[in-house]
This record gives sequence, C-alpha cells and structure tokens, in this order.
Amino acid sequence: MENKKLLVFFWLLSSLVLSTGNGFKEVERGKVKLFVFGDSYADTGNSPAPVSISWNKPYGITFPGIPSGRFSDGRVLTDYIASYLGIRSPMPYELKNLNPKSIKYGMNFAYGGTGVFKTQVDLPNMTTQIDFFQQLIDKNVYTRQNLSSSIALVSLAGNDYATYLAKNGSLEGLLALSRSVINQLMINLKRLNGLGFKKIAITGMQPLGCLPRNTASTYYRSCNAEGNDFSLSHNQLLKQNLSTLNNEAADPVCIYLDLYGAFFSALQIEQNPTGNLTNQLKPCCAGVKGEDCGLVDENGQKKYAVCENRKQSFFWDSIHPSDVGWRTVYSALKPSLHSLPLLK
Repeated sequence: MENKKLLVFFWLLSSLVLSTGNGFKEVERGKVKLFVFGDSYADTGNSPAPVSISWNKPYGITFPGIPSGRFSDGRVLTDYIASYLGIRSPMPYELKNLNPKSIKYGMNFAYGGTGVFKTQVDLPNMTTQIDFFQQLIDKNVYTRQNLSSSIALVSLAGNDYATYLAKNGSLEGLLALSRSVINQLMINLKRLNGLGFKKIAITGMQPLGCLPRNTASTYYRSCNAEGNDFSLSHNQLLKQNLSTLNNEAADPVCIYLDLYGAFFSALQIEQNPTGNLTNQLKPCCAGVKGEDCGLVDENGQKKYAVCENRKQSFFWDSIHPSDVGWRTVYSALKPSLHSLPLLK
C-alpha cells in the first residue's frame, strides 16, 4: 500500500506539471475530459508490475524520476495530449480508487501490449476496456453530458499483428488480419460514439520498419521497407473506414492522428525544440546482449545499458519513443489537434 501511495503522489505531481499546456483557458478547463483506450503508447500505469517492465528501473528516469508504469523514460502520448487540452493526465483505471477526485479529468483505460483482439499479453483488450468504461457510466460516475464535451483517444500500435507473427512466423494472411482488426476497431469506435463521445482521436500505425527491434540488423542505420509498407497499407484502410464512419454520422466524429508521418518527420529532422537528435533509430536503453531494457539477473545486476544523453534519442527502448521522442511526435501532431472544432 505504501508503494501505491507513493505512486499516486508522483502521479499527482506529474499531472500538475503536465497541466500547463497551451490549449484551454483556465476557466474552460473543467469542461473537458480525456478518456484513453489502447496500448503501451498511451498506458500511464494500468499494466501490472509483475507483467510489465514499465515498472522497472530505468523507466521513468527522466520523469517523474521513478518508474510510473509508462513505457518510456518520461511522458507518453497521453500526457502530451492532456497537456494540450490544459488538463491533468487522466488517472489510470487501476488506480481510480486511490484518488477518486482525479476522475474529473477523465480516465485512462489503456494497457500495454493489448490490441483490439487477444494478444500475447493477457490484459484487457479494447473491447474489455470499453466495458470497464461503460460500467462507470452505468454507475453514474460519468454522464452523457460529461462525454459530449470530452475527447476519447484511441491508440493501437500493432500488438495484434505482432501476436499473429509470433504464432505463425509468416507474413501470409497479415493483410486479411488487418481487415479484421480495422473492422473490429470500427465497431469499437461506433460504440464509443453511441456512449456519448462527439470527438474521438484515433492514431494511425507508426512506421513499424523504423522501430529499433526492426532496424537492429542494419546496426540502426536504415528502416525496414516491408514493415513500413505494411504500416502504410494499414493506415490507408483505416482512413477509408474512418471517412465512411464520419460520412454516416450527423457530424464528423473521428479525427485521424498520423503517427506514421509524425514519426518520420521527427526521425528525419536535424533540429527539434530540445536540440539535435542523434542516432535516431538506435534505442537509448537496450540489453547488453539483446535483452529488454529494465531486466536484471538473479543477482540484481543490470542486463541493460542507458545512453549518456537521453535528450538526443528519439527511441527509449526497442519499441517506444523517449520523452523527447514523444514531444517531437506531439509537435508534429498539433495541426491535427487544432483541427478539432471542440478545441477552438
């Protein structure tokens, strides 16, 4: 329990710092809430410690200073979107009973490693996450009036595909799976809209071929074209379906967040608000012999190494951006956020 109290303290501290965004004016901040569904790109503390390396050191080393359940050395996409809205980062669902007052900012239902279907990680997929949310609505924790002036953020980074590849070891059938994934995603988005959301932001797929786990074979010198082509295919199909969904609605509901373009822009630029990014494709934290970041041996000795300057690394580990990496992605996504009528 003491560890949980300490976690909530750091969560509150991080939320206060993150609430200094340039979005809503002070008098407007109480009118909007952020509700988050998805995976590790959005998870701020739901994945349990026995399962998730996000609770191991050196995760959280940049912010808030200790592991906070985020798959980064600092903030993730959720935190930056909340900052833009001028609100605190929403409380993780698993911690909701530890600080009930914080539910006024919304809630984060994302769990690292999950997808729209069952993945290799036995944690709530998106359908179950929405079930959790509906239970809170049924209990009148949130009302349709709350949701009509709030935003849902949906983040899916490819765990459904990773699970398929791990089981089948082949790309054959992956395009068919992509159609199933997006069909289920559309069902989930319609359900969120039916629950009361007027605006839902959905991330596209990042360039999978540029993730460090896929560039290690080239010594982090170049992206894998096949992986990037698949991401583009997924994103094209996603955009087509979102367009259809918006055309069917009385007012456009879904806003596409182009993670692919934002990653590519961040990885190719030489200057960014925090200085020069070097070795863009190389992770800052990596196993000495190929292990995951954050692992230790039976004697507690580190099996990983951390780069000297985290502010010069776009990627934190083999999959996830660093704090500064997410900041550069967020900067590239800002035009999409400004296009939200709700935020004008």
